[in-house]
Amino acid sequence: MGCGPREPLTPDQERILRQHGTERPGSSPLNDEKRAGVYHCAGCGKALFVSDTKYESGSGWPSFFAPIEGAVETTRDTRHGMIRTEVHCAACKGHLGHVFPDGPPPMGERYCMNGLALDFYPADQP
Repeated sequence: MGCGPREPLTPDQERILRQHGTERPGSSPLNDEKRAGVYHCAGCGKALFVSDTKYESGSGWPSFFAPIEGAVETTRDTRHGMIRTEVHCAACKGHLGHVFPDGPPPMGERYCMNGLALDFYPADQP
């Protein structure tokens, strides 16, 4: 799966990916996804995270301790009266979520992602 034409985004995906929105905590079915596979950007199809970097953070959003190398970029986010590090797709620049310095070893980072910004492809499917 690479970058290229995709299915049209839903209004919620558009709000998250293109307008820096967020989804309600606990609302993503990807929170409970335990199968082996790869998480891709819902905006362009770029592979972002592999399932063995996903963990249960208790935050209410799908969380990962590391992205695929070169798959994401970060910027400083000062909206909403906070200073955070925004994570976006390196290919299409779609907003994915934020990264925080409270993740598990060895990286110590928590990539807190909006499930609607991700498409999951199980390893056991072609």
